[in-house]
Amino acid sequence: MPKRVIKEVNSWFERDTIVTNLERFQDFIIISLCLGLFCVMLIRLGDMFLSFLHPLDLREVTSDILFILILVELFRLLIDYLQSQQISVGAAVEITIVSALREVILRGVLEIQQNQIFGISAFLLVLAVIFIALPLMSRFFEQINPANHEILPKSTEILSDGTVTSE
Repeated sequence: MPKRVIKEVNSWFERDTIVTNLERFQDFIIISLCLGLFCVMLIRLGDMFLSFLHPLDLREVTSDILFILILVELFRLLIDYLQSQQISVGAAVEITIVSALREVILRGVLEIQQNQIFGISAFLLVLAVIFIALPLMSRFFEQINPANHEILPKSTEILSDGTVTSE
């Protein structure tokens, strides 16, 4: 009996068991974040509709709509992460662009200092370059053979077992 208990305790410290348990815990955290984001979206949506009872402030309504869209995109990013276990850099860049533009709309362009406008513009320019460069980089890296890092012709395909075929 003690050997069986020792064997079971030893199995807890195997690499595969540890990794599996950590991945489950990570998925639990992501699911908790999804539920929290969903609740925040519902609360903000309710607040936005209640604000329609008061005199309409266009800047506030626009800010609320953009904030809800940001939350929806974050929710979608987390769902994609749960499905593929990878972060979509393109979606993260989109969310960041919308967030920066929301802050500009919230404050008003005329109320922001000139150096901050230049900083925000440079930030948006860098994000735009990243957003444009992502598809180009992914196409380039798809053409590289991971086994020996050589560039393959466009008609080349890498099969799941690692073999390379070309037409």
